[in-house]
Amino acid sequence: MLGLVSLAVLALLPLAATSYYLQPSAAQSRLVEVEIPLGTSPYRVAQILADYEVIRHPKVFYYYARFKRLSHQFKAGLYTLDAAWPAEEIARALTRGGRAAAVTVTIPEGFTLEQIADRVAAANLVSREEFLAAAAAGEFHYDFLAGVPAGEKRLEGFLFPDTYQFRAGATAEEIINTMLRRFGQIYNEEYRHRAQELGLSTLEVVTMASIVEREAKLDEERPLVAAVFYNRLKKSWKLESCATVQYLLDEPKEELLYEDLEIDSPYNTYKYYGLPPGPIASPGKASLEAALYPAAVDYLFFRANPDGSHTFSRTLAEHNQAGRR
Repeated sequence: MLGLVSLAVLALLPLAATSYYLQPSAAQSRLVEVEIPLGTSPYRVAQILADYEVIRHPKVFYYYARFKRLSHQFKAGLYTLDAAWPAEEIARALTRGGRAAAVTVTIPEGFTLEQIADRVAAANLVSREEFLAAAAAGEFHYDFLAGVPAGEKRLEGFLFPDTYQFRAGATAEEIINTMLRRFGQIYNEEYRHRAQELGLSTLEVVTMASIVEREAKLDEERPLVAAVFYNRLKKSWKLESCATVQYLLDEPKEELLYEDLEIDSPYNTYKYYGLPPGPIASPGKASLEAALYPAAVDYLFFRANPDGSHTFSRTLAEHNQAGRR
């Protein structure tokens, strides 16, 4: 009943008053990007337009659109509207449907390829299966992928963790290319030159960085963690990284069991010497820099503390003492 009364009031308003409220919000052209979310009520649409200063008065616009039998045809989407348009033109534009709005997806540091696939699927972009299939067999031409072994894990570590905006309807290949391009922007010429100085390939740097990413929680400790692993490699010791064993498990564990350390896989750095065959996660910039610029220390061990920090040691005796403490 209230709606009918309001429509009647609109019809009875003095022409001058009604036309004032329905006049364009701007005298000159002013383009505005307006997103109308799915399921937005017509009245809320009018409020959004007023918030963006596309219209003068949301209530008058709403009842005007109802009077013109346009409000029930409003569609969700991303619109480019001109504040200099008259009310009817704006209302009719909203009935034609806007562009699909961008979908925001955040990939945290340390996510594995499978976790990234799950995150993309949760955003309703592509299915987990489509994403993993594209990652395994799609054609991606980037020089930093040279020497990366083929297989379902070939892009592990190279899909850079960041916040992305993808168009709705983006393909798995588009999404992956966006992430790979971001990696290429971060892994710049300075990084490439530094890797050459260390005698490391890009794959080896990213592999080390991924282990650092999963082992360290504090950015200031990442160069120390990297130094420990490099020092162990120089002594031809096993890395003995718990993170590489966790990578082999279907579900991560709070504490590994002795039987987990016996898993026969080249990723198990408790059984095999050297770096694993490839990255175990997507490292962020801090971990990449730690792998390229490790701290100048002679630590060979580290132990996690309850607060997420680590205690670093030079000898096994120091390491065991830290464990007792």
